[in-house]
Amino acid sequence: MKRCRWAKSKLLAAYHDKEWGVPLHDDRSLFEFLILEGAQAGLSWETVLKKRDNYRQAFDNFDSSLVAEYDQHKVEELLTNPGIIRNRSKINAALENARAYLMVQEEYGSFDAYLWQFVNEQPKRNRWETSELPVYTAEAEALSKDLKHRGFKFVGPTICYAFMQAVGMVNDHEQECFRYDEIG
Repeated sequence: MKRCRWAKSKLLAAYHDKEWGVPLHDDRSLFEFLILEGAQAGLSWETVLKKRDNYRQAFDNFDSSLVAEYDQHKVEELLTNPGIIRNRSKINAALENARAYLMVQEEYGSFDAYLWQFVNEQPKRNRWETSELPVYTAEAEALSKDLKHRGFKFVGPTICYAFMQAVGMVNDHEQECFRYDEIG
């Protein structure tokens, strides 16, 4: 069975085979990926996946309403948690993002409705050669710009593109990968 080349470890292969690139519409799960992609900045995705369960526990299972209420005492507590990435800027960004996220939900009815407009409501199926795979696209740049305008942090175009790939807004599986056609 041929997979995308980046899915080398057991953990990455399991994530690749079950989650990566599958269109996601659940707001809580979208919030989780938004926070995890921001936490990943400068690190490997495998590092974040290893800490994912700890993040779920530390961030109240990514309940955006609860995270939006966190105060500086909670930030200090999170900074002592060895199960997550202990970076003050990334933790503070998660809190700010939760607040901005709730405002988007209020405006659009759901984060899903807001998000999927950037790909005309359906996944974009790319056919990149491995050497052509960009670090971001025009859609990711537009999403990044709009998120920043709304007060989100750690949402540059590269992070937004990784997020879009993860939640299935784009199908960037290699064409030879068994998941490319499965996801469609």
